[in-house]
Amino acid sequence: MSDLFTVLKAQVTGKNLRIVLPEGEDARIVGAAAELLKDGIVTPILLGDKEAIAATAKELQVSLDGIAIHEPATDPLFDELVAAFVERRKGKATEEDARKILVDPNYFGTMLVYTGNADGLVSGAAHSTADTVRPALQIIKTKPGISKVAGAMIMVRGDEKYVFSDVAINIAPEAQDLAENAIVSAQTASVFGIDPRVAMLSFSTKGSAKSAETEKVVEATTLAKEKAPDLVLDGEFQFDAAFVPSVASSKAPDSVLKGDANVFIFPSLEAGNIGYKIAQRLGNFEAVGPILQGLNAPVNDLSRGCNTKDVYNLTLITAAQAVAE
Repeated sequence: MSDLFTVLKAQVTGKNLRIVLPEGEDARIVGAAAELLKDGIVTPILLGDKEAIAATAKELQVSLDGIAIHEPATDPLFDELVAAFVERRKGKATEEDARKILVDPNYFGTMLVYTGNADGLVSGAAHSTADTVRPALQIIKTKPGISKVAGAMIMVRGDEKYVFSDVAINIAPEAQDLAENAIVSAQTASVFGIDPRVAMLSFSTKGSAKSAETEKVVEATTLAKEKAPDLVLDGEFQFDAAFVPSVASSKAPDSVLKGDANVFIFPSLEAGNIGYKIAQRLGNFEAVGPILQGLNAPVNDLSRGCNTKDVYNLTLITAAQAVAE
């Protein structure tokens, strides 16, 4: 794990990347921001009551000198962001609506990213995933050709690194969603120094079983190959056929994957979520994420049970995504 973050630090150090942390009054956020500033990795931006943030910093005995702190309702940028929000929502919000909405730190922070005043956002220590993702979908929106955001985990054990997706967002993806997920997950893999080899997972390998579920994965594989013909990708695969060379040679001898896949696209959220937790708990992998994929700018979601180290690491990941944009 330390090697992974050493690589990411090298990617972002010196780039003067600004990552906004909307939950600026939270002690975990303040501690991580101070550590990030001290290490010279990114420039944190905190949102919240300045006096409350200063009190938390004093209690933690950390310095916030050099960290920008914004109080949304009274911030000099507020009127500018209100106007930009009304324009972005194209008739779905009046100026009066916008003034109410942008008091919310997640919306205010997302607008900082959208207007170029920040390079990414990390939230979720005290908010739900929906509270973090909804402003991003409304304001930043998905990249061209991507209709839905997907959540990936980077699974790390020693020198081993793999991408598991989607483990966090889409309950029952369609073939088109799976194809898009495969492409953006390959891009995520590259950010983490993984040369992507993508397996579309199922309970069938190359037609060994047929059902609506397996045919969906077959269709997704075809669509992904059409959209990204240079990507090393194949399916449908059972996990062992994607990961174990001897099984691959028996079940799919003609595939471009030879049991050497490192990006795994799960056919449903339940499969992905269960799969990564099994690897984490039984396989002793560390799970880094979830990392939100497919947005025009990086926004990532913390667990409400996170600690200061988690905030630090996800902020670093968000900065690395910003470099790759």
